[in-house]
Amino acid sequence: MSTLPDPVPLYGAEYTRDPYPLYAELRARGPVHRVRFPSGVCAWLVTGYEAAHQALTDPRLGKHHSRGNAAWRARASIMPEPQHSQLQVHLLHQDPPRHTALRRLITDAFAPQRVAALEPRFQAMADALLDRLPEHGEADLVEAFAAHFPFQVLAHVIGLPGEFADRFDRDWGKVVQPVGPGDPGRPAYEARLRGLQQYIADLVVHKRLEPGEDLLSRLVATRDAGGIGPEELDSMIFQLLVAGQEPVTHQITTALVALLRHPEHLAELAGRPELLPRAVEELLRYDSAFELTTWRFFAEDADLHGTRIPAGDSVIVSLCAANRDPDRFADADTLDFDRSPNPHLAFGHGIHFCPGAALARLELRIALGALLRRLPDLRPAVADAELRWIPAVLARGVDRLPVAYGAAGGCPVSGGAVTTC
Repeated sequence: MSTLPDPVPLYGAEYTRDPYPLYAELRARGPVHRVRFPSGVCAWLVTGYEAAHQALTDPRLGKHHSRGNAAWRARASIMPEPQHSQLQVHLLHQDPPRHTALRRLITDAFAPQRVAALEPRFQAMADALLDRLPEHGEADLVEAFAAHFPFQVLAHVIGLPGEFADRFDRDWGKVVQPVGPGDPGRPAYEARLRGLQQYIADLVVHKRLEPGEDLLSRLVATRDAGGIGPEELDSMIFQLLVAGQEPVTHQITTALVALLRHPEHLAELAGRPELLPRAVEELLRYDSAFELTTWRFFAEDADLHGTRIPAGDSVIVSLCAANRDPDRFADADTLDFDRSPNPHLAFGHGIHFCPGAALARLELRIALGALLRRLPDLRPAVADAELRWIPAVLARGVDRLPVAYGAAGGCPVSGGAVTTC
């Protein structure tokens, strides 16, 4: 009986800060690797572009958690009951035909034409947030902007009432960062889950009593007509609230960090805003907030690019590793606003391609354009080593991004990197 290879750890401060050297090493070895996550769960990681592209459309790989084997469930399926059964039956954990039916319920709200028509409103939201900042000085761009702008946009798109927008606790977004049963942070994690679940229950009651012409009202009406179950309704609202805005917050931060590390690119973009559409695509490729996909499973033992994968083991695609594959992108580790074509996988691919991709792209263009226009001479206010990268398993971003702008100050930069502070 053959033994499994030792898993490569996908955690630690150095990996979280910069996973790309490890991804390059893994790609050089081959497309599929056994890895271990902080929870102790082991999985199979797909790293090359072509291998990733194929895995994302492989009909043998399903996403429903019932496909996971006992070893996977013991460590990965750790959201407690009743929340696991009531909040984890959303699109990311469904397969056709149910996935197809549920996805159809939300796609109209995020359709590119509808999203584009809302651009002036979203631009006004971004400007209003920046109006609160002084003309020059220092600011944390997460607290001042990136933590709020995507949520305001999402609230408008899905029809979240003002009183519920005010009541939403951003700390609830941390429920997607798994905390094992023995972790000292487990009580706080479970408290977040209970708080978010009660919030969703209250929101459903409100939309039932005061329906409108919006996505949330339509979802509640579909539930009341028997088109979806109560757990599906709660799970879809859970996914909209958490996955619909937190990743955009993180993508704004990863894009800004990349620009601050490349001041020549930042200056070019500030002086030529017409570059924004291409720049956004390249920034998505260069460092994506969606670092890894969620779990996929084979129903039976299967071959994946020459590696035998046991049934029920989890398969995860590294979107970041695929987007830096030199076999697909010339000078893949170089930030290049002239890159064309740019078929990155930052929003996934196939039937699980992010339904909010058009909205996220627009938010990034508006956010970066407004920040560069309103905050002249933008530069870091702390050394690069002081940035704290979020400890999420599947996502990238920083929890604080102190910058200086306007009058002289901040940290000097050399060769695109902060040197002293």
